[in-house]
Amino acid sequence: MASSTDDVMAGSVSSPKLGKLKVVRRQLLQRYEHQPFVSCLAGLYGCQWRRYQRAKSQPGECCCSRVECGSVVLLVLTFLLSSLFLYFWSQAHNDYNDFDWFNFETLGFWFPWSLVLLVVAAALFTYICLLLVLAVCLLSEGQRLYLHWSHKMGIVVTLAFAVSATAVLSEVWSKEWKTLLLSLQVTAPFLHVGGVLFMTLLSWPIALHFFRMNKRVHQVCLLGVYLSVLFSLYLVPLAMYSPCIREAGTLGPKPTLLGHRGAPMLAPENTLMSFESAVEAGVDGLETDVTISADGVPFVMHDLTLQRTTNVEEVFPNRTHTPAALFTWSDVQLLNAGAWFLSWDPFGTVSSMTPEQRALAANQTVPSLAEVLDVANRTGRIVLFDLRQPPPGHPYRDNYLNITLDLIHTHINSSQVLWLPSDQRGEVQQVDPELQQTAGQTASIQELQDNHITTLNLHYSTMSLQHISKYRSVNISVNLYVVNQPWLYSLAWCSGASSVTTNNMLLRDIHTPLLLVTLEQYSVMWVLTDLVSAALIVCIFIFHWWRERGLQFWSGSRQTHKTGPYSKFRTELSDVWSISSGNVRTELRTPSTLHTITEE
Repeated sequence: MASSTDDVMAGSVSSPKLGKLKVVRRQLLQRYEHQPFVSCLAGLYGCQWRRYQRAKSQPGECCCSRVECGSVVLLVLTFLLSSLFLYFWSQAHNDYNDFDWFNFETLGFWFPWSLVLLVVAAALFTYICLLLVLAVCLLSEGQRLYLHWSHKMGIVVTLAFAVSATAVLSEVWSKEWKTLLLSLQVTAPFLHVGGVLFMTLLSWPIALHFFRMNKRVHQVCLLGVYLSVLFSLYLVPLAMYSPCIREAGTLGPKPTLLGHRGAPMLAPENTLMSFESAVEAGVDGLETDVTISADGVPFVMHDLTLQRTTNVEEVFPNRTHTPAALFTWSDVQLLNAGAWFLSWDPFGTVSSMTPEQRALAANQTVPSLAEVLDVANRTGRIVLFDLRQPPPGHPYRDNYLNITLDLIHTHINSSQVLWLPSDQRGEVQQVDPELQQTAGQTASIQELQDNHITTLNLHYSTMSLQHISKYRSVNISVNLYVVNQPWLYSLAWCSGASSVTTNNMLLRDIHTPLLLVTLEQYSVMWVLTDLVSAALIVCIFIFHWWRERGLQFWSGSRQTHKTGPYSKFRTELSDVWSISSGNVRTELRTPSTLHTITEE
């Protein structure tokens, strides 16, 4: 009778109590299931540090709401634009000094704007990358995405910065886009490998969500977009060109170096210390700019005024913006041409100078052209200089060429001078045929030969292997200015340039281009990269297909996944028994009833 009563009691309480136990289990899981990795990801991405604040995406569900989908799209767009700007600005490093001086002339004070812009761009790009990595990791863990409002504001700020900075620089410094295109001739192979690696890593969350989607249309769209980008990336090398991918043994000699205004990274530009430092660094020539003083003395000065590189504001406060050509030579000799270098440190190199070098730099003056020619003559260097015609009303406006030619004849061998001024070139050639006539712009070969041109002095953005080869075939050498970065020097080398004008004396230590491979070697690297990537992506898709459907794998066993890969934290009833037994025991009262429930 007692047994019958127990059976009735067990039957009457087993079903509701078992349901109660399942509810307890589910609540306990929500509260006590420890997921430190997911908690960290969700906390950083959406400030959802607690388990109950986040949710998993179920099979067939979208990974986020429509609003959050918009946030993800905006995040990806910001990543693309910020990476484009960061790459653009990092490759423009060759011309940072020009950018800073441009801002100096515009704003009236010195500040390293180029480096500040680079640091800000890098910081914002890193921030966007971290958000993107967090989103991908959360998707890989099957979590629904929720981006905190503060991150949404950060994305908007980053996007606005990237768009506005790109627009402004395109307006005031559009020539740098040519630099970006040139850089791809060196960096494209490395960017291709990096892009393929990124797409390979991205295949993990793509495959995971592809097999969890219920609608065929969604699967087709997701896989179609991914494969389109992937195959486009695989085929990018077909459209790539680089003069550094060439047959073995066809690389020409290393370009020689001309010190741009001396060695401006080591000493104040256009000073005797700068030219001497360039010679000590091993350059083959000196480049400078020449102005004629009001009393007919050629002296070295790049700018139209003396404001930037001298203390003219202190010595002649009322003549700060007066053209340099309207000062007499005696006035120019009163100016200090080195203190500004120590104060502004335009290249960040002052800290590496010895106390003796700093003292020497602090006392530099503006040199005359005669002093520079003496340095070149004594050391056997060539000289390339641009001669500025004096302004209207200048007493030597009409005979400045004769003054300069007479100075050359008394201080240096004419064959060491690359004569750049185009004014009255024919007459100059007749007066001194030993001068190396140099043109500052391209022209037809016939026109160049008619003007006895032996050298072209061109901006590096005009660099072209075909054009340089064409000029070299008729013994016209090409000098490119101003080349400061190793990648740009490598490209000039591969393109066949005879020499480059540079601020960076360390280019002399480059003994081979940064990228130099044969077409066969690059083809092997390209094909292997694509094949390895394709194989890994196929394996990842197969793995997720097996994992989702519970197909046999290494062990040959079949495992049923009720909620796919997101059930890895599933805890069986017995796993939480020790936690829930106290509550259950209180309600069931009798051991026999509890035993019956456990058996069920």
